[in-house]
Amino acid sequence: MHPVVLVTADRRDGVGHLPSARVRPRRHEAYVLEAYLDAVRGAGGLPLLVPPGHADVERLLEVADGILLTGGDMDIHPSLYGAQVTGRLDRVEPQRTDLEIALARACLHHDVPVLGICGGMQVLAVAAGGTLVQDLPPPSDGAPDLIAHEQPGDPATPSHPVRVFGAGLNWFDAEIHVNSTHHQAVDDPGGLEIVGRAPDGVAEIVVHPHHPFCLGVQWHPELIGQSGPYMGLVSSASARRYRRQKGMSSSGPPPE
Repeated sequence: MHPVVLVTADRRDGVGHLPSARVRPRRHEAYVLEAYLDAVRGAGGLPLLVPPGHADVERLLEVADGILLTGGDMDIHPSLYGAQVTGRLDRVEPQRTDLEIALARACLHHDVPVLGICGGMQVLAVAAGGTLVQDLPPPSDGAPDLIAHEQPGDPATPSHPVRVFGAGLNWFDAEIHVNSTHHQAVDDPGGLEIVGRAPDGVAEIVVHPHHPFCLGVQWHPELIGQSGPYMGLVSSASARRYRRQKGMSSSGPPPE
């Protein structure tokens, strides 16, 4: 049986009308890019969508073998990590962010395998007691070493390298090339550890040092053919599923 991976979804309000000769008002939507689902399925997992909004997190964890916190066109409001707005703040989506932070905290508390992608990595850091850089400065004549973390081209193409310096990260080489579609970033990782950075020092990979599988990456590996993070998530989710079926604790031996 494939391990069940809950995939968080984005939402958008119904605005305007669909192009049609008939009147078809747009209505609220919950959605996710298929690339996430393909990546989970490709790694051997069974993806199930979790729509934004209030949910019984404990019940969700009864279903889940692992959690995927997706990215999206949204920002995390600074009030969620005890800060005032001091920089650029794009679209916020409280129904989504509140659920994702609650899921992330539950994963950290119950040792549920969790992977955070782009904004999902920032959710993990906030859930672990960390803070964010609200708006990364762009490259300029006065700061030529800064990287444009909102690449202008298609994110299916890598745009900058990342140096990986964490031990035991079998999913990455010592240097990898990634895409980049964000303007916020992890500042203080809280209970997590930063184990990969861009050349300008921006945090690109975080892990929890005492968790079976808690990984955050600041890019979109599913768009550039990097399956490692998803393989790691599904492998750990499979081990959790096995332990739960056998009535074992999370520290029991994994399946052979």
